[in-house]
Amino acid sequence: METVEMNNVSLKRPRSEDDVANADEIKRQKISEKSKTGNDSGQSIEAVSEQPDKPLLEETKNETIPNEEGEEQEDEELEDSDEDGDPESFADMMKHGLTESDVGITKFVSSHKGFSGILKERYSDFVVHEIGKDGRVIHLDDFSVPVDDEDPSEETFTVLSDEDKQRLEELQLIKNKETSVAIEVIEDTKEKRTVIHQAVKSLFPGLETKTEDRDGKKYIIAYHAAGKKALANPRKHSWPKSRGSYCHFVLYKENKDTMDAINVLSKFLRVKPNIFSYMGTKDKRAITVQEIAVLRITAQRLAHLNKCLMNFKLGNFSYKNHPLKLGELQGNHFTVVLRNITGTDDQIEQAMHSLREIGFINYYGMQRFGTTAVPTYQIGRAILQNNWNEVMDLILKPRPGAEKGYLVKCREEWAKTKDPAAALKKLPVKRCVEGQLLRGLLKYGMKNIISAFGIIPRNNRLMYIHSYQSYVWNNMVSKRIEEYGLRAVPGDLTLKGATAVHIEEGDVDNYTIHDVVMPLPGFDVIYPKHKIGEAYKEMLVADNLDINNMRHKIRDYSLSGAYRKIIIRPQNVSWEVVAYDDPRIPLFTTDLDKLEGKPLPVLPTDGKFRALKMEFSLPPSTYATMAIREVLKMDTSIKNQTQLNTTWLR
Repeated sequence: METVEMNNVSLKRPRSEDDVANADEIKRQKISEKSKTGNDSGQSIEAVSEQPDKPLLEETKNETIPNEEGEEQEDEELEDSDEDGDPESFADMMKHGLTESDVGITKFVSSHKGFSGILKERYSDFVVHEIGKDGRVIHLDDFSVPVDDEDPSEETFTVLSDEDKQRLEELQLIKNKETSVAIEVIEDTKEKRTVIHQAVKSLFPGLETKTEDRDGKKYIIAYHAAGKKALANPRKHSWPKSRGSYCHFVLYKENKDTMDAINVLSKFLRVKPNIFSYMGTKDKRAITVQEIAVLRITAQRLAHLNKCLMNFKLGNFSYKNHPLKLGELQGNHFTVVLRNITGTDDQIEQAMHSLREIGFINYYGMQRFGTTAVPTYQIGRAILQNNWNEVMDLILKPRPGAEKGYLVKCREEWAKTKDPAAALKKLPVKRCVEGQLLRGLLKYGMKNIISAFGIIPRNNRLMYIHSYQSYVWNNMVSKRIEEYGLRAVPGDLTLKGATAVHIEEGDVDNYTIHDVVMPLPGFDVIYPKHKIGEAYKEMLVADNLDINNMRHKIRDYSLSGAYRKIIIRPQNVSWEVVAYDDPRIPLFTTDLDKLEGKPLPVLPTDGKFRALKMEFSLPPSTYATMAIREVLKMDTSIKNQTQLNTTWLR
């Protein structure tokens, strides 16, 4: 097995006569899709088998860290119209972004010749199915609701008018000054009153009801049972003891990340988001299928949401006595379409055989390091150096490249005045990291940056130092493969259970490259006993850090370290090359298509374009884009993918 250094693979798709003839059609399709999604994510090929909820767990730790497309990061995504209009101007701005070599991603394991292709030309070209802790791939294939005599009747969901629901919601959330809401009972019967009582109590947890006579008419009065407590927990006494406390269901979602989806469900159900649990967060620009659990919400209420939610479907309901926990999953199964591929059939066969038999380098993907001219690992390095002025400067200073207009104005104001209040006024959205830091500086003052930085949610702060660990790991793995190739050598590390041990000279023949792990730097890890061990020390010394003292005076920023396999071999690998004419048609059926009885797409035998459909399964904390990179031999950064797509749009 030979290693291949990344070279200057052309990112321009060769332009045949067919390409020229169809360029306008594809340009129209791309711009149309961009207008629907509100961003240019078609250029991004960022996806992670388990978005890094616990990327440093690897096989020994139990710490969790955030999805870098998570809720707190959402305000920083390149979704604004300022940068999206002209693809060429977007590409020009993205020239300041990172490339793979900037973050240590430089090697390949296979020897085939690379070829080009476009990932996520449509978000439906990327489908992720969670693999549960029992090893079962999770699918949405059943909309039925478990039969339960305790459930309210279907009439419960329709008996209240939209106006009644609005008033009750305001009462529940304490948005109005009324202490109660009166609902007149039309066509008064005892049965009708019972249904209204049930509807209020089941749809608006925390409210109680009673019946009153007013001027000869019957009214149902809704009020707070125990003071003004907004979004009260579901009423314990209304939940049957024989039923499991958690309703587990499968969530099918399109073009939404997991936290966005949870927030939408919470809003419609009028409950707090923290009563939901899940095993991992999933990519936004994709179709994803995963298991969710929610505390004391009936399957009937959840199923009712299928009638009013766009881009979501809920099904496969069951009641259990436990929630879900982050990291419990075994991984994810991917179904991916690479469109407009240029490789020959032989190249594709070689590439996919190599992926199945050897695998790919387990690099941390590009989304780990941010998309702007200031990489997240630089901020992490400054935190570890205890250089807080540098941390503040890196987060707030003006930076070249693609950013939302209000962030540009905020940074300019900060550079000019160093006044947190003045800079904050330029931000309409205060939840972004910049806004949180500025609020902290306003509260604690410029001489207490540590406390000001502490206002940023903990997971987001840890994201920076974990990014630095990932940066070091990527660089060291590239050095390791350059120095020793794809074989285990004396001095390498492998895991015995949860403990890392060195491979000794006499045992080296008992191990392969698939057994070798390398450490993320920290105070609780050991390092290889060959040249790469010294390379770790040299890299950290160059960054003014001591590899033998990775404890920080602030406990949160002390790095214990972890171990990560250097080569991952995907499971359940399969592939197919298909021809197609229309870039807008899907090339496979989804779970929802099957439930709705949609037929398989009819594809021509000799179409204008070719696509590679591939499927594979990955363990948690591994990046699907790094597997796809190995197939294409292409740089997966937004910077280079943008250049590829805008070249294709010309």
